[in-house]
Amino acid sequence: MSATDAAARQTRAKALLWVTISAGLLLLTVANSHLVYVAIMSQPECLAHVRQGEGMSEQRRFTAARSSCTPP
Repeated sequence: MSATDAAARQTRAKALLWVTISAGLLLLTVANSHLVYVAIMSQPECLAHVRQGEGMSEQRRFTAARSSCTPP
């Protein structure tokens, strides 16, 4: 094996490493930007729920601590 072959092999290995790192960072960026987009664009509607102090007799239900849907 000559020095030229070893240098070419090392150059290819470095290039492959940088391509792999770049692809991983691109994938991470795309995934996170999708999560940010979904978090910003989703606006959940007000859901019907048992309000605090209302009938919680036989069924065990969760209540909202403070409803953002209740008019002031």
